[in-house]
Amino acid sequence: MSETEKPSNFIRHIIDDDLKANKNKGRVATRFPPEPNGYLHIGHAKSICLNFGIAKDYKGTCNLRFDDTNPHKENVEFVDAIKTDVKWLGFDWDERLYFASDYFEQLNDYAVQLIKKGKAYVCDLNAEQIREYRGTLTAPGKDSPYRDRSVDENLDLFARMRAGEFKDGEKVLRAKIDMASPNINLRDPTIYRIRHGVIHHQTGEAWCIYPMYDFTHCISDAIEGITHSICTLEFEDHRPLYDWFLNELQTEHHPQQIEFSRLNLEYTVTSKRKLTALVEEGHVEGWDDPRMPTIAGLRRRGFSPASIREFCDRIGVTKSDNCIEMGVLESCIREDLNETAPRRMAVLNPLKIVITNYPEGQSEEVESANHPQNPDMGSRKLLFTREVYIDREDFREEANKKFKRLVFGKEVRLRNAYVIRCDEVIKDAQGEIIELHCSYDADTLGHNPEGRKVKGVIHWVSVEHAIPAEVRLYDRLFNHPNPDSTEGDYHDHLNPDSLLTLTQCMIEPALGEAKSGEVFQFEREGYFCVDTEHLRDGKAVFNRTVTLRDTWAKLEEKE
Repeated sequence: MSETEKPSNFIRHIIDDDLKANKNKGRVATRFPPEPNGYLHIGHAKSICLNFGIAKDYKGTCNLRFDDTNPHKENVEFVDAIKTDVKWLGFDWDERLYFASDYFEQLNDYAVQLIKKGKAYVCDLNAEQIREYRGTLTAPGKDSPYRDRSVDENLDLFARMRAGEFKDGEKVLRAKIDMASPNINLRDPTIYRIRHGVIHHQTGEAWCIYPMYDFTHCISDAIEGITHSICTLEFEDHRPLYDWFLNELQTEHHPQQIEFSRLNLEYTVTSKRKLTALVEEGHVEGWDDPRMPTIAGLRRRGFSPASIREFCDRIGVTKSDNCIEMGVLESCIREDLNETAPRRMAVLNPLKIVITNYPEGQSEEVESANHPQNPDMGSRKLLFTREVYIDREDFREEANKKFKRLVFGKEVRLRNAYVIRCDEVIKDAQGEIIELHCSYDADTLGHNPEGRKVKGVIHWVSVEHAIPAEVRLYDRLFNHPNPDSTEGDYHDHLNPDSLLTLTQCMIEPALGEAKSGEVFQFEREGYFCVDTEHLRDGKAVFNRTVTLRDTWAKLEEKE
């Protein structure tokens, strides 16, 4: 989808109708409100593109606001990572960076306002008792024995909660709504709880009571003048509570909450709790492990911001839950890199060739295009020598007609260089092939003489000039398309082959000058990104971004 096209969806239709009716005086203001308790993942990318994209297209604003109401799990590392991810995706909040903690004093005042209206009370039930009193989806809840405390008593107790007189869990502040409501979210939800012994990354030790998400979120939206509060479908049942708080408090602004389906992606999980477990249990190297569905992981793997934005546009925005095929995401990055990635040659599993009739000590420059369909990307010089490496997979002693690479006694072309013929196979004592002796045709440099039929073209690097590299072949983290939907634990579906590290690779010299994050197409192998580590044990390190074609689709068809 073109960057200039505006993808149509039901949320945009709502906004169009609001603008026609001059609702919100023609303003459009959205926000992206992450919790700083982990790294953003591909599902968040959909929300980022939606909220910032709407603001851009309607000449409105989009705030970045951190919902930092749970200091036990939050820290500055996550705050910084989230800001980096949003910027990297191509969006900017300008001066509109906010924290829910910016509003702690106002939120406290609003809680006092509810108490004075008789709409909130301090409750002494513990968490387990509150769950018991709440009832079930089919049975109503029952009133807390503390529900009818007087306004004055509740004001006093709430002030003492803030002053730190009570222990964690000893008391909470609850909204007084309806314990018999069919919507369980309206059964006197907790709006403040006590948290001692934590240092908040923004407010330090100034507070020992912290507001709950449902109370904080709607009021933060109202304070910031948000017009359309866009969230995922799991908050649909929370919308009546969102509206109840704002109606009771009579805020100046009353944003409209709109829900859309979250992004579920095959062969991965996007639950932040489960992603945290994968990191903490050591199943991955960290939040930016290239196997993770985090934006940091995708960036380290070589995905581009444009490919992720295209993916989010392509899957669309609906109210229907579905699971997107991983192939859709991989197709977006392939299409992008096919246009933008320079070509290079790398031999992942080297097999040495000695060209016996090529002069010893001689080398010559071979012209190689950086991109076969884009002359503007220029070309580079490769040095051709008597000894070269090819990939071990490109040779067979015997093969059928479908094998269009090097076969004993037959010919193949070395990319942009000469036609060679395999004349002798050298093996070690165990019968393993360690070297090939070949001859070359000096009249075939860069072209095919008339009448000469050569079946295939293979890549190569000069033994003398190639540099060593470590290449990591990343695959899907799980071997089941829906690891969350099956019986048992999602850990059971971890793919033991999600990472294969190759340490004997040889790459052309130009790749040795590549910078961290640069992506190349290794000819005939796939797309590879220079890892953030850049060097390990003196070797350049490359991560496979994606294969040249969807090999998993073919495997699934066979199965």
